[in-house]
Amino acid sequence: MPSETLREKLAQKEAQLAAIRHITNAINSAWDLATTLELITRTTTEVMGMDSCSIYLLDKSGQYLILKASTGLAPEAVGKARLRWGEGLTGWAAKEGKPVGVKDAAQDPRFKYLPETKEWHFKSLLAVPLTVQGKVIGAMNVQTTAYHDYTQEEIELLSLIADLAAGAIEKAMLYDNMQRQIEELSTLAEVSRTIISPLYLDEMLKLVVEMAAKIMEAKGCSLMLLDEEGKLVVRAIFGLSQDYITKPPLSRGEGILGEVAVKGQPAIVYDVCQDPRYMYPDMARKEGLVSLLAVPLTVREKIIGVFACYTGKPHHFTEDEVKLFSTLANQTALAIENATLVTNAAVVREMHHRIKNNLQTVAMLLRIQMNEEGATPARKAFREAINRILSIAAVHDVLSRQGFRLVDVLALLERVASMVGENMKVPGREIGITVRGHSFFLPAQPATALALVVNELIQNALEHAFVGMSKGTIAVTVEPGEENFFVEVSDDGVGMPIHRTHQSLGLQIVEALVRDDLKGRLTIEVNKGTRVIVEAPLPHSLGVG
Repeated sequence: MPSETLREKLAQKEAQLAAIRHITNAINSAWDLATTLELITRTTTEVMGMDSCSIYLLDKSGQYLILKASTGLAPEAVGKARLRWGEGLTGWAAKEGKPVGVKDAAQDPRFKYLPETKEWHFKSLLAVPLTVQGKVIGAMNVQTTAYHDYTQEEIELLSLIADLAAGAIEKAMLYDNMQRQIEELSTLAEVSRTIISPLYLDEMLKLVVEMAAKIMEAKGCSLMLLDEEGKLVVRAIFGLSQDYITKPPLSRGEGILGEVAVKGQPAIVYDVCQDPRYMYPDMARKEGLVSLLAVPLTVREKIIGVFACYTGKPHHFTEDEVKLFSTLANQTALAIENATLVTNAAVVREMHHRIKNNLQTVAMLLRIQMNEEGATPARKAFREAINRILSIAAVHDVLSRQGFRLVDVLALLERVASMVGENMKVPGREIGITVRGHSFFLPAQPATALALVVNELIQNALEHAFVGMSKGTIAVTVEPGEENFFVEVSDDGVGMPIHRTHQSLGLQIVEALVRDDLKGRLTIEVNKGTRVIVEAPLPHSLGVG
């Protein structure tokens, strides 16, 4: 008898060792968590001859054990079924850190039935903790459909399997975390490339929501921006139908997303259909939307919209997920601002370009008409009108090229001087026109007025200052001061009679522009040649370049 007992024990140990080797080989062949859990539960069921094996892992909050894998429970319960810490026989094993085996599990006061698992047909249950270096990370159990008395050998075997499984699970969790971090960094890098790429705003937003859905493993994402009336309007979606886009805009403070736009804090909702604040539960049911994470889009403490992601099944968003999604939102908000600035600048440049082209077309038509007039007073009037129009066009040409709201006055007057000199060139006479001084900047309206003033003064000098002369010089000097700027147009011609200085139409235009548009003062000095000085205040907001 003693020898038979010894042989039985040896056979049991050999069976245990064989089972352990089988389990070890299985779990060593896996890397990711899902595969590792599936191999552990399936192999344990086989080697122990049980009807079910399930693994529950502790969530990051430390409050719940979540069903992560099972061979006998309802597949749809995986990821959903949960036990509070210490709840049920499996929770008790995790909290107490020791195994528990019960022949009639349903009659044990510690038992907790989870309807979603459909485990009503199981009778007996053995649960053991999953421990790594003294820290409990979860628990695993085996169940049978017939009543079964768990032997000490079975309890020892499952405990040994649990020790091996816990190490493998930790390794797989680290591997998954590393892979997730790599994917997150790759997606963030892709978002950064999208942000700095020359895409139009709507195209960029479509790419961003698609990448966000991918990195958050979400069913769908939406991005809403505040319009001029303070309403949230959908600008981009991924994984959602057109019904989502066509839903009415939300006012600030209206619904969950509207609250995010006011408070500037993330909102987490476990089930939008059960939250009375959610404005469109019927649409959510139709779309299959369950859990929601919404974060504000903020630029320099100003909320410009809301970024939201939805899951297709109940999900508790972790702190890390909230931080990651908020990071995406911050980068997206910055991208929106940059794209808006670029788009606005492009629109402004295009506007000035079209104005310039239209003005040049008008000048061309006037030039055609002027050529038909021959040597008549009308011809002179046409030429002066053409120069005025082209002076205005020069302002818009500068703005269309630079894309700024400010015009470099020195560069502008160089264009005006060159244009007038070319249009009023007289055969047999050499009149040099120079522009010198220092740059400063003016907004479009005063810059246009100054361009017209200089145009009139140069025209006037070319017409009247060099009577009987074959050579001469016109000098335009540009100087900014602390409060005022000075533009001087002088010539070395015969000089203008004082009684004529305020009679010509050109000088009347100059006086009106300096007085009304530039809010400045005009000074005319006649000696050897004529010297006209324009002095006007610099706008307070501008620096001097």
